[in-house]
Amino acid sequence: MKRARNWLLFLLVVLIWGSNWAVMKGALDYVAPMNVTFDRYVLSALCLSPLLLLVRGKIPRDRATLLRIVVSGIATAAGSVSTYVGLVYAASGVAAILTYTQPLFVFLLSALFLRAEAKIDRLFGAFVGFSGVAVLSIQKSSSLGMFAHSEFLLLIGALMWGVTVVYYKKALSHVDPILTNAFQQTSGIVLLAALAGGLEGFRFSLAAPYVLMILYSAIFATCVGITLWYFLVREEDVTVLSSSSYLVPMIAIFLGWLVLGESVELGSILGMGLILAGIYLVNRS
Repeated sequence: MKRARNWLLFLLVVLIWGSNWAVMKGALDYVAPMNVTFDRYVLSALCLSPLLLLVRGKIPRDRATLLRIVVSGIATAAGSVSTYVGLVYAASGVAAILTYTQPLFVFLLSALFLRAEAKIDRLFGAFVGFSGVAVLSIQKSSSLGMFAHSEFLLLIGALMWGVTVVYYKKALSHVDPILTNAFQQTSGIVLLAALAGGLEGFRFSLAAPYVLMILYSAIFATCVGITLWYFLVREEDVTVLSSSSYLVPMIAIFLGWLVLGESVELGSILGMGLILAGIYLVNRS
């Protein structure tokens, strides 16, 4: 990455998202996936609303930009639903592998729409990093099982994540990240309300663990994490940034060892080494 400041901000995002992986899985024990996503979006929109006062002068006035933000918000919401539903039924190892195909989608989309940003040496680094994610995930999963609907949904979620990253870089990078995040969460609520209400029925659990988990996910993973992510997408090469996000599952395993006392075996160390090697190769080029 270009600046030391951006590396620090990126590491903060990685730490937040790495810890949020377990939080998302835990929340799904209390509420169905579309309701979890709906709750997260509503709380995120409420938390971001006061910040709009600080950037109200930067609100775009042209309809084309506003429409792009709405489209991006709906795409983000659809990707979130796919990921949450997939997480309910897929093994954790498979979920991690398929979710972090996102950098590979970013490379493909960058080659099509951001031609200057897709380079073969970076693609090689991305595959090295992805192999590390695969080793980590297989190490933590007893069986990869057969490819099923849940895996397909996780793959769709990764694709939509990649789409929104490249779309923001190409069409919305002139828009303030706070505005983009707030408008995306608000526009996504419309889709999620229809899905949650129509397919599951609205339900918000008042169990203390769920309330704490959904607040953490909304405030830190969404409000803070996504806003910083869009700031970094605006300033950095998206292929470098997305490939560096392979650190997220590595941090998740590290926190599991540090906080939950989970074991870290030789295969996990190998996977972490491959991830770090991949990130080095991508950032070196």
